[in-house]
Amino acid sequence: MTDERKIRVLVAKPGLDGHDRGAKVIASAFRDAGFEVIYTGLHQTPEMIVAAAVQEDVDVVAMSILSGAHMTLFPRVHDLLEEAGADGILLTGGGIIPEEDMGSLESSGVGKLFGPGTPTTEAVQYIRDWFAAREERV
Repeated sequence: MTDERKIRVLVAKPGLDGHDRGAKVIASAFRDAGFEVIYTGLHQTPEMIVAAAVQEDVDVVAMSILSGAHMTLFPRVHDLLEEAGADGILLTGGGIIPEEDMGSLESSGVGKLFGPGTPTTEAVQYIRDWFAAREERV
C-alpha cells in the first residue's frame, strides 16, 4: 500500500449551459485514473464553484464551458480563488473555446484548456504532471 494521496478534482459546470455530458465524461475519466472527484452539477456560479473548491480542499478545479462565456467565467473563478487564498489550486477545463481564447486565458494564469475531441488521457496526464511538479516544490 502506498501513502501517496489522491489528487482531488472539482468538476464544475458554470453558467446557464444545460449540457453536462462532457463534464460527466471527464469526471468519469478522472475517477478511472484514480483521482477523487467532486462534481458540482449544473448551473453553478463562480462563487459557488470557489466555495466548493475551498470547502472540499481540492487540488484542481476543472470547468466545462460550452456557452461561449469562457472569457468571463475562467477569469472570474481565477480571481475568486486568489481572493480566497486558494491560488494554489489549478484552474483548468475545456469546452467550445477558440484557440486564441485558450492562449489568452492560459497567459492570464488559467491552466491548460482542452477542446472538443481531446482524449481524456491528455487532461489526466496534464493534471498528474502539474500535481507532481507542485508536490516537488512543497
